Amino acid sequence: MFKNIIAPVQAWLLSRGTCVGCGTSLTEGTSKPSPKVKDCDQVTCKCGRVFVHNPKTNTYRRALLSEI
Repeated sequence: MFKNIIAPVQAWLLSRGTCVGCGTSLTEGTSKPSPKVKDCDQVTCKCGRVFVHNPKTNTYRRALLSEI
């Protein structure tokens, strides 16, 4: 039940380009080319969460453990 409440909020935050943990803009995070995901950037927020940014569609998503 708790996941049903949190998942839409996190999706909304990611669609706005903000971190799901601290709420800061992901454009302020450190960005580098992703070593495992083709044509995407790996963005690390100041709180330590890692995201994958697709510059073609300008979308963010949380990085999987296998992508870090």
